[in-house]
Amino acid sequence: MNQLIYDGDRPDRTRRLLLFGLVSAYTATLIPWALAQEASDADEGAFLALSAILVGRQSLDAAQAQRLYAALVADDPGFPAAAKALLALIEERKIDPMQLQTILDDEKSALIALPRRIVTAWYMGIVGEGFNARALAFEKALNAEVVGDVLRPPTYSYGAYGSWARKPI
Repeated sequence: MNQLIYDGDRPDRTRRLLLFGLVSAYTATLIPWALAQEASDADEGAFLALSAILVGRQSLDAAQAQRLYAALVADDPGFPAAAKALLALIEERKIDPMQLQTILDDEKSALIALPRRIVTAWYMGIVGEGFNARALAFEKALNAEVVGDVLRPPTYSYGAYGSWARKPI
């Protein structure tokens, strides 16, 4: 019984593990069709669930997810709370992902920019805007992977600079 009481000097590991497990299980129920993916904490778990809904993928690259999540949090420390709020809104109102942005725009929601930021991060591999923009994924960004079965977008040069481009006539 004494183990479950907060000590004051250090957090109770059992209580944290139980809380993490419950939040992870709850997050997994929001998108039952998604494959189980590891998340380091509940905030990142909410980001993964929201990402899967927004980009329409059952499975996302875990290493890329960690990089994108860290960059989004670095840009906006309130990002984890906003992601949880958007995920809760989607679940509560059973919003179709294809209608989400229209609903947020019409309601002038405080979360209006969040889906665009997440989708841009996944599809373009870029987080931030202007001078603060950072490219975190290039050949692994979803814009290249989506067409990868038919096209080979020139995501990087295989030879000398510009060797993949045609020379001018």
